[in-house]
Amino acid sequence: MLLLRCKELIVIQVEFMKKKYLPPLLSQNNWEKRSKAAEKWFKSLRNHFCKEFLNLENQYNEERNFKKTSFKKKKWNKDNSEDFGGGVSNILSGNLFEKVGVNISTVTGIFPDKFKNSIKGASKDPRFFATGISVVSHMKSPFIPAAHFNSRLIITKNGWFGGGCDLTPAYQINKIREDFHKNLKIFCDNYNVNYYNTFSKLCKNYFFLKHRNEERGVGGIFFDYLQNNWEKDFEFVKGTGLFFLKYYKKIILKNQAKSWTEKNRKKLLLKRGRYVEFNLLYDKGTTFGLNTGGNTDAILMSMPPKVLWN
Repeated sequence: MLLLRCKELIVIQVEFMKKKYLPPLLSQNNWEKRSKAAEKWFKSLRNHFCKEFLNLENQYNEERNFKKTSFKKKKWNKDNSEDFGGGVSNILSGNLFEKVGVNISTVTGIFPDKFKNSIKGASKDPRFFATGISVVSHMKSPFIPAAHFNSRLIITKNGWFGGGCDLTPAYQINKIREDFHKNLKIFCDNYNVNYYNTFSKLCKNYFFLKHRNEERGVGGIFFDYLQNNWEKDFEFVKGTGLFFLKYYKKIILKNQAKSWTEKNRKKLLLKRGRYVEFNLLYDKGTTFGLNTGGNTDAILMSMPPKVLWN
């Protein structure tokens, strides 16, 4: 009985501490419901990505008499005096997907002084809440582009969505760029006729390696501080994930049977070098995770398993 009572007191104390470090906006009933709805969606989308990717991988393996594989799941937590929450990292290493990570996380805490001024609404009150999903795929075939997708909800004194998707091909660059952007425009126009032009431009400017004066890939869409209308914004965010999964699956099925040479693979591995350079030098998600006490392995899951530089 005494042990049970102690456990109850610990739970109460932890919940009290969590509330102390939550941004004031989350004390409002509507924002609490919104945060839970977003977190629930990201978990559901994670399951959808993992299911579809695993099916693709093992269908590919079965057709070639390769051994079936599965995602490796790793949970992490960050419970200390000022930071709470955690996430789940799912990594698949196979014959079709050389490495794909599908991560979710929900964390609260206080932005450090050196970082708070770079986040909207955090300069005077650095308390925050963040929940989101991140997907990065590096394919074994040089003819299937690397893929990146993420969605997030961040709450400080303001609350907003951010995210986007982009592709990094080593071959058929112009063809993939044209088809991807054509389909992105059709998708975005279903929500707002201004979204494609605005978000594709943001993506082009964001995924740019200044030190090499070149884009990382063929772009896509990128948005941040989306807070026009909660219901409509949330529908767009949900639609973005479903669109990207469907489109990327189509590319994989179209190109997975193509054979390649060592020369083709070398070109792919050199292209991955640009990917690594961007993520370590410029990526906001990497910076955000490392500055908010996130799990280092989960943050760096975007790194490819093999890479070359000239």
